[in-house]
Amino acid sequence: MAIACVSDFRREAEKRLPRFLFDYIDGGAYAEVTLRRNVEDLAEIALRQRVLVDVSKIDTRTRLFGREIALPFGLGPVGMSGMYARRGECQAARAAAAKGIPICLSSVSVCDLREVAAAGADPLWFQLYVIKDRAFMRELLAVARELNCGALVFTVDLPVPGARYRDVHSGLAGGGRWQRLRQILTHPRWAWDVGVKGKPHSLGNFAPVLEKASGLDDYIGWIGRNFDPSIAWKDLGWIRDNWPGPLLIKGILDVEDAREAVQLGADGIVVSNHGGRQLDGVLSSARALPGIADAVGGDLTVLADGGVRSGLDVLRMLALGAKGVLLGRAWAYALAARGEAGVAQMLRIVEAELRVAMQLTGVTSIDKVDRAILAS
Repeated sequence: MAIACVSDFRREAEKRLPRFLFDYIDGGAYAEVTLRRNVEDLAEIALRQRVLVDVSKIDTRTRLFGREIALPFGLGPVGMSGMYARRGECQAARAAAAKGIPICLSSVSVCDLREVAAAGADPLWFQLYVIKDRAFMRELLAVARELNCGALVFTVDLPVPGARYRDVHSGLAGGGRWQRLRQILTHPRWAWDVGVKGKPHSLGNFAPVLEKASGLDDYIGWIGRNFDPSIAWKDLGWIRDNWPGPLLIKGILDVEDAREAVQLGADGIVVSNHGGRQLDGVLSSARALPGIADAVGGDLTVLADGGVRSGLDVLRMLALGAKGVLLGRAWAYALAARGEAGVAQMLRIVEAELRVAMQLTGVTSIDKVDRAILAS
């Protein structure tokens, strides 16, 4: 079947991946209410269709943190994406660089910062999780500085992993090694391309401090044992001491937290509920975004993620107050389905959808997108 949209990549990804990996991409926390709301609430944002406007020339460029990018969206951090295709983070980085947009590498990626930078990521952002070993964290931030990462995206909504039922059922969490092996054996194409030729399989950025023989066998357990639940606003100073570049706080859903980020000198925030993977029942990103943008949009750069499945959704997020959008599942599905070529195709599709949406709402450049294009 020809690929027309992100949902088509999702169907292909489900066929190609072992169940534990597909459910890790696709699933959320608890009953997955917020996961569904992210998509549904965004889809319900009504736009004003305008006619007889000269939309023959459309400009999708924008500036984020001192850098012009070709499109108002980038690839957000997705953990373990090197397991969706062979050395998957590198494949996705090449596709993003070819399109002139950033990729934000997850701390818990398979390919580490150096490997992804060498693959040609430009611009390369780094998403930070803080583990208890602060000496190692200083070393990791030094690598990000050395590689001239364009931004540090500090994710603050995962002091502990959320309750993700699908990961227990699939065997990813809870020690289901033999369950995972059976799934792998029923997906021989993936097993050869990724499981055999894609080695080594590890959390590349944390490889120096991984427990012996842990690899990815106990991914969720390692996070639970090593992520630092004591991290607090006061620790932002420690991060600033080790990171002089643009600093974004990812996982903001509350206006008070957004104002705290401003007070502590963040350069940007990402309005996000971790794709519905942490606390279920919280606001969707689309519902939380307008109030936060109104409160702090003049003080720092507001980005958003959550439920974005098309260029039309990108336009909706921009109209609600975001200055840029991070794609998550959209690129993970595409990578799992068709590798680098899939990510490149997905980016072309989302760009084309964005351009059409801009033309039909009568806006010709990204800096003209605001709430005036929303139906009251």
